[in-house]
Amino acid sequence: MAGIWLDVLDEIARTCTTHGRGDLLQTVRQKRAQLLDPKLRVLVVGEPNQGKSQLINAIINAPACPVGDGRTTVLPTVVQHAEAAAAAVVQAPPASGRPMGTAGTPAATLVERTPLALDQVAAGVSGAVGRQPGGGPAYVEVGLPRAMLAAGLVLVDTPGTDQVAALGGAAEVAASTRADAVLLVSDSTRELSVAELDMLLHVTRSQPNVVVVQSKTDLVADWRAVAERNRQHLADAGVAAPLIPVSATLRLRAAATDDRGLNAESGFPALIARLQRDLTGKADHLARASVQAVARTVVEQLAAPLRAELATQDAEEQSGPISRLHAAQREVDELRRCSTRWQNTLADEMADLLSDIEYDLRDRTRQILRAVDEAFDTADPLVAWDTFAEWLERSLVEAAEANHEWLIQRCDWVARRVAANFDRYGYDVLPPWSMTMPADLGDRLPDLERPRIDRFTTGQKLFTGMKGSYGGMLMFGLATTLAGMPMINPVSVGIGALFGGKSIRDEGKQLLRRRQATVKTAIQRHVDEFFVRMVRDCRDAARQVQRMLRDHFTGLTEELQEAIVQSFRSAKQEADTDVALREQRQREIRLKMTRLAALYEQSQQLTGARSTPVLLEPRA
Repeated sequence: MAGIWLDVLDEIARTCTTHGRGDLLQTVRQKRAQLLDPKLRVLVVGEPNQGKSQLINAIINAPACPVGDGRTTVLPTVVQHAEAAAAAVVQAPPASGRPMGTAGTPAATLVERTPLALDQVAAGVSGAVGRQPGGGPAYVEVGLPRAMLAAGLVLVDTPGTDQVAALGGAAEVAASTRADAVLLVSDSTRELSVAELDMLLHVTRSQPNVVVVQSKTDLVADWRAVAERNRQHLADAGVAAPLIPVSATLRLRAAATDDRGLNAESGFPALIARLQRDLTGKADHLARASVQAVARTVVEQLAAPLRAELATQDAEEQSGPISRLHAAQREVDELRRCSTRWQNTLADEMADLLSDIEYDLRDRTRQILRAVDEAFDTADPLVAWDTFAEWLERSLVEAAEANHEWLIQRCDWVARRVAANFDRYGYDVLPPWSMTMPADLGDRLPDLERPRIDRFTTGQKLFTGMKGSYGGMLMFGLATTLAGMPMINPVSVGIGALFGGKSIRDEGKQLLRRRQATVKTAIQRHVDEFFVRMVRDCRDAARQVQRMLRDHFTGLTEELQEAIVQSFRSAKQEADTDVALREQRQREIRLKMTRLAALYEQSQQLTGARSTPVLLEPRA
């Protein structure tokens, strides 16, 4: 009969070994030894003064456990079969030096037993006698010759649990004593408390065979209403535990008077029938339910770290090699955008620079030409040329130097403007050279040639005066002949002299205007030649700077690209390796979780259940 559930239990043990959980393996081994033991160990728990000890005495019809007001139970009491009534305090050695047996329990040969007289059991339970200070866990063992005990029933009376320890104390005692069943005792004077319900919820997670015993029905007239409300509380809390109302007082009185009717009224026949059914069905039904509970506990504890590891891997993917690969890819894309930006910046800025430099030089030459026009509107080139030529040469040199100085400043500004595109890389990327003012800038200016200027010579003045005086004398001489005077007379001669002087003055002014126009034209041509030559030099210098900046930042981009691409390759290789390892580990985790699900399903089939717990659903 034990073959099916024993195979499942052994498979659970192998699974614990595979997952490296020695603590769970020890628990499974203890459960295996417990289920193979024909004895039925029943743990009686509850809050103080609920009638636990009296319940045990009523079950076996013997005063095995001390009862009464004012008694304090410190040590558990184990009531089992013995040929003759006997008692002892059983104490394990200290935990630090306690060797462990094959089932994870203290080695039986080292347990210290201190015999007790039957009248000292109460003192032993209270811890007053038989217990050695500094020793390990202890309990009082009572042996009695009773038929139920001889059949294999072992009853364990536990100290009362208060509301603080109710959540964990009973479960720990159940594990340490390897209980097959748990009886929670609560009297009929009140309904189940929140602490008791919480304790039941905690115990039923690891112990499938739990019974709620409602004691002291003889003290409460409406105990049936209390029992009905307690059953409702159990249903509302999701505790699948039957409730059996009993009266230990009626049971003991019925046993003393051999009153079967009173015994039936006490409710103990139902409780004893339940214990006998558990005793006879331990190797089958009870063992199957216990293995199912063990499987659930083990699978939950083994699956929890696997699910946590899957969640951790998802989190690590955001900050591990994959994130570094994405960062490297962003760096590659950013460098590509940076390369486009700095090239566009260089081209645009140099185009603006050439336009601005040409406009600046044109404006300076216009100011010079404006000054020339103003000067030669009044000045005579024959007189002012030397002084003017010196001023013009100096003005053109100053204009060229100012324009070139601005070119230098603008080229430096363009270099910094282009370098600003590389600010995110965290170091100085300006070129190591800088543009300077050429020392031979004045020698690059074209030579100013003296223009050919017409002079007003003495002969030209004499000839011009004669032409002017002849016309005046002839015109006025004819007019005077009408008056009877000769053509050549003092008046006509005087008028001729005036006309001759005026002709000389008018011709001199015309020659001056021609000389001024000639000079202005010559200077205009000279300034235009200066402008063309300077613009060409500025363009050549700007183009040279543009090529040098282009070569510098191209080399810098190639260096950055090589470093970033190398980083990208390294990150990609690392990410590929990490992804492969992560996928392999995820496959391993999913395989383990699938096997855990299969193991849980196998354990469910022991009792006909088919459900799979949500915690085992593998993640996609």
